[in-house]
This record gives sequence, structure tokens and C-alpha cells, in this order.
Amino acid sequence: MQSRYFEVYGGWQQDPEGFWGKAAEAIDWFKQPEKIFDPEQGVYGRWFVGGETNTCYNCLDRHVAAGRGNQRAFIHDSAMTGETRTFTYAETLIEVQAIAATLLDLGIQKGDRVVIYMPMVPEAVFSMLACARIGAVHSVVFGGFSAQELAARLNDSEAKLVISASCGLEPGRVVAYKPLLDQAVEMARLKPKNCLVLQRPQLRAELSAERGELDFAQTVSKARGRQVDCVPVKATDPLYILYTSGTTGQPKGVVRDNGGHMVALQWSMFNIFGMKPGEVFWTASDIGWVVGHSYIVYAPLLTGNTSVIFEGKPVGTPDAGTFWRVVRDHDVKVLFTAPTAFRAIRRDDPDGELIQHYDLSGMRALFLAGERADSETLRWAEEKLRVPVIDHWWQTETGWPIVANTVGLGLMPVKHGSPTQPMPGYALDVLDDEGKPVPRGMLGNIVIKLPLPPGCLVSFWNADDRFRDACLKEFPGYYKTADAGVIDEEGYLFVMARTDDIINCAGHRLSTGSMEEVCAKHPDVAECAVIGVHDATKGQIPCGFLVLKNHVSRETADIAKEVTNMVRSEIGPVAAFKTVMVVHKLPKTRSGKILRGTMQKIADNMPWKMPATIEDPTVLDEITTILKENGYAKDGGSLKQSA
Repeated sequence: MQSRYFEVYGGWQQDPEGFWGKAAEAIDWFKQPEKIFDPEQGVYGRWFVGGETNTCYNCLDRHVAAGRGNQRAFIHDSAMTGETRTFTYAETLIEVQAIAATLLDLGIQKGDRVVIYMPMVPEAVFSMLACARIGAVHSVVFGGFSAQELAARLNDSEAKLVISASCGLEPGRVVAYKPLLDQAVEMARLKPKNCLVLQRPQLRAELSAERGELDFAQTVSKARGRQVDCVPVKATDPLYILYTSGTTGQPKGVVRDNGGHMVALQWSMFNIFGMKPGEVFWTASDIGWVVGHSYIVYAPLLTGNTSVIFEGKPVGTPDAGTFWRVVRDHDVKVLFTAPTAFRAIRRDDPDGELIQHYDLSGMRALFLAGERADSETLRWAEEKLRVPVIDHWWQTETGWPIVANTVGLGLMPVKHGSPTQPMPGYALDVLDDEGKPVPRGMLGNIVIKLPLPPGCLVSFWNADDRFRDACLKEFPGYYKTADAGVIDEEGYLFVMARTDDIINCAGHRLSTGSMEEVCAKHPDVAECAVIGVHDATKGQIPCGFLVLKNHVSRETADIAKEVTNMVRSEIGPVAAFKTVMVVHKLPKTRSGKILRGTMQKIADNMPWKMPATIEDPTVLDEITTILKENGYAKDGGSLKQSA
């Protein structure tokens, strides 16, 4: 079908408030908003002022009341235990009310903060919805985060309760959560009154009644069957706080409201993702990240979809065909995951042989976001899956896509390397460092005109001034994305790198993303990263790291030379691209983002801190060793323990 994107985007441009007012009709309101947008409220204005609603009601109660209680709400598929559990909307409502009753019994009231520190289990999602039901503010912390990071979040949020589990499950190991929770509570300046702990059979934890620790299942079972009405909250009241990756001594808690959040997510599910009520949507992520908040929990329920909660990895649980098994078993219509997952699958199964073992005929689209999607990975996915593969771009701060290709409105022509065009609500510019617009096709700072649309952060938790300084001050009238890129003549955006990753080589601003794009074209390369390292003459020069596909047996020196020649040929000698290193793995966060900043600090002998979100700390040992062998990291970097 011909895309309606330009018609819809133009409608938003002509009448922004009318556009979002119409979109808000899809939400059930206890009290209709008095103003669609009030520029005088908040840091940059607030959406749906005067309206009252409840997110849990919109996710569950209204669907049950409409006679759809027997439809599946969640499928919990654990590749770690081999078990699958299904919950209908009616069953989910019963579980959520039981947890909500338990929270009330423990003294949790509207506006109180609850930290959720759990693995990918249904109880974690039910706890989020239970908080929303009673107007409490949840803050989900990725299960297994360090005690120091968890303590910082407890202090900043002033949480009265922690909901946790005895352990998480990773390929080949059981991760004990309770010792980390105990350390965090001990370190915390403000200690929660109670801790609810879900006991998992793989590793049970000792609980202390003196410390207010309670068995989750036993406590909640006593409340099962109780009815708990949804507490009306203002559209502008906070739904949750989500602390961004790498938070240390001074946490940066992104605050999401109730009204705008629901309106934006509801709009996105059909118009962007093309989902219809009753269909299965799978976001292969974790609820500890914004992707999990938006598209595992809230958006699918708002639109009456079935959401898959997956506990496992794209490879190793048991092999690189796990994703295809889940898609087949549950008739997944749209899959959304990170490019790093597909790079791992492609590395282990470069010819896509495992895909042939599964019937994927029901799958309509694959969406990728979270890390820049290189063209080679996109082409591989398109060829093997034979469905539209859609790169889209957004941030923890925005909560939903900034730029995307719209399945629901009809797809636009694909340009590999571009997430396509901005969504309604987002007016993008590319500025130089002085705040002046750059010509089309020129690299610069990607910014979003204020006000931000519904669904975006309203501020940082208890830190309006920090929000202004970090996001709004540098480019007045704009939100700074801290990403660099270009907009071409047709309005397509190309996100090239974080602004911190732009290399200044002899006065030339070079994008790490453009060099990585070339490196990824080599047939033996599974994934890659480029960083800028100090050079006495040119200021900075690029340094490349390659991870090869599993079947490659050629000399790594030959591959490195070929990649170097490819970059110099396609980008030019100005890139000064000479140093290429082959490594077994790249250091990444658990959400798949490559830790380029940490690698750069090690190379340049700058103080660095072990990132709280790192998936495998031992990878940095290999990076340090190979940097030393190539004349960098002469002191191995210096580990700085403080923030």
C-alpha cells in the first residue's frame, strides 16, 4: 500500500494539539483533559493537563470489561528452564490485584516509590502494573546490577519497598540476587521498609523477618482474590522512574508520566508497528531497559495484544535458532530486538541454516533499535527472513521511536543505514557546535525542537535543573539528543554516532559510524567497533576492532589489512585508518550497546570505571592486552573506583 506517512506527519505539523487530542481518544479517561498542552507547566510544558486516568485500568480492566478477558495477555517463554506459561487478561488482572493488595497492606500509597529488581519473570511485569494500579511509582533496576548501583537508585528514589527474586538465570550459571540486594540495602542511606523476594527453585534465599523480608509467593497468595480499584491519577503524575545506563553517584532518573505515555504508545502500536488487537508482539529485550517498559509491558497491553516475556539469549539457549523457535511456537507477528542480537545470530549461523528449521510464515516484520544497525546486518536479515527489516531510532529519554519506517501507515522506501523519517511530534534539525543549522548531508548535532511530544521524559527525578543543563541548555529551544548524524535531501536521517564518538582528526570531524559501516561489509566480519585514540600529530586517529564470524580460518593480519584498505578506499586517506585489531568479543552492556567510551579511555590511559551495565567484564582484559600489543594503553589504563 502507498504510505500515508507524509499526510499524517503533515497533519501533525499543521495542528499539533489537534493531532494529539485525537490520539488521546483511544485512552479511557476518568476525567477529560482540560488542556491538550500547557506550555507554562513543567520544564518545557506538559501534556493533557487536568486529565485523570490510570495506566493499569487502560492496560487490563477495560479489555476484561469489553469481554476479552480470555485473550492471552502474556506468554512467558523461558529458554533457561524450558517452561512456558500463559496468562489471559483476566488471569493477569487477578495477579495484579493480589500484588496491589499486598502493596497496600505494606503501607505503599499513591506517589510512593517501589524498586523492582527482578529477572524476566511474569511476577516482575505484574508488579509494575500493580504499582500503576495504586498510583505508586515504580523504578525497575536490571536484575543483577551491582550493589553500589542499586544502592544509588534506592537513595535517589527514596523507595519504601523492593520487589526482588532469589536469583536470575544466565546460560551456564545462576546469578544470586539476594546477596547483591543485601549489600545494597546495607549501603543505602535510605533503607526500604520491606523487601518482597520471589523464591526461584534454582536457588532459594534466606529471608530475615527482622529486616522486613517477605516471601513473595506466600505473601501475595494471601491477597489473591481481593479486588483493588484503580486509583485515579493525574495525566501529569509520574508512572515510573528509569535510571539510565551507567548511573553512578549522581543518578539520572528519567521520569515518565501517565497520560502522555499512554497516548504515544497506543498511537505507535498500529501506526508504526502495524499491530492489531489479539496479535502476538515480541520484544526480545529486558524490562530493565526502556524498550522493555514500553514494548514488553505497556504498549502491547494498551492495544490489546499478546506480549511475549522471554528469558534467554539469542545464542546459547541452546543455539542461534532460539528466536525462530519462539516466533514459530507463539505465532509472533512482529519481532523487535537489538541489532547486536542479530549480529550474534549471524556470527554463529552465517548462512541462516537454522532459520530453515522453523515455519516463520506468520511473521510480518522485524524491528531493530538500541544500537546502530549496520547495513550488512540489515541485508542479511532481509535476505534470510524475507520480511521488512526496519531500523528505528529512539532513546531512554523519549520512550518511543523518534524516527522510524511506518508499517501501519504503509512503508516508505528503505535506505540502509537510515531509520527513515521522524514520527509526528518530532521536528528534527542538525546543528553545528555553535547552534546553527548545517546544510543537508553534512554531519552535525541531532536535536529535537521543543516541546517534546507526549511520551517523552518530563524531567529527571527531583532534578529539573540537571535536566535543563544536560538536555536543553546547549541548544536553546531544542532537546539535545547527544547523537550526531546527517539529514539527506529527502529528509532521511542517518544517525552516525554519539557526539562523544566523533573523531577530530587533523581538524576533520569523522564519524565512527561511517567507518564501522565499511568494516562491516567485509565478508569475514561479524561485528566491529571504531574508536578515536590520541595522536600527538593529528589529535585523534581511528582505531578499529573486529570480531570475525565463527567459520573464518584465514590469517587475521590479512583480514585486518583488507579492512584497512576498504576504509581508506571508501572514506579516503583523511580517515587516517591504519590500526585494526581482531578480538574475540567486544565489551557491551547487557542491552547490547558497545562500550566505546570505556575502550577509548583504556587506550588513552585515562581513568575509567568498570561500567555497571557491562555484560562480561573479562572482555576488557582482552581489549587492554591487545591495545598494549599495538602501542596503546601503556599503563593498561587506570581503574577509577569513584564516579
